[in-house]
Amino acid sequence: MAPSVTHVSGTVTGDVEVRFTESGLAVCRFRLAQTPTQWDAAAQQWHDGTPISYVCTAWRDLARNATESLTDGVSVLVTGRITELRDNTVYLSVNDLGISLRQRIAYTETSLPSPAAAAPLSPTTSAAPPAATQPARVRASGQTAGQTGSPPAWWEQQRASEWRHPAARTSADAVS
Repeated sequence: MAPSVTHVSGTVTGDVEVRFTESGLAVCRFRLAQTPTQWDAAAQQWHDGTPISYVCTAWRDLARNATESLTDGVSVLVTGRITELRDNTVYLSVNDLGISLRQRIAYTETSLPSPAAAAPLSPTTSAAPPAATQPARVRASGQTAGQTGSPPAWWEQQRASEWRHPAARTSADAVS
């Protein structure tokens, strides 16, 4: 009998744990909570049902990408095989996952805005963003002009030096 494949929409609860096997394969584990809703015709409103708990396990590149991308509270869509049902928890071996766009915007490495896009506009700045922040033309192959398939250098530098939250900027930063 083939394993049961399911599609789950839920919220990541807690941190993603990543480990490596002795042979170097990445494996990550994260918890997911799904709260189904039911329509109450008598009251004419939606009601939350009993939450369903999932423990999801991903391997290899999917594990590495999930570890870099997922944080507590992020809504995700998961496709996976049910491997076990234990203690009111469903255990899934994840085949694929994605961030739900219902409540947020997600950027891919090729669609990242420039750091200047996050800077607040001052009254003296025009409403139009500078030419450097305009999106590049996309070729028929799906890649932008000058793209080599890896993140731009500024992305790696910012990631290595830890991202600074725009609200944490000082007044001296805003002037420069």
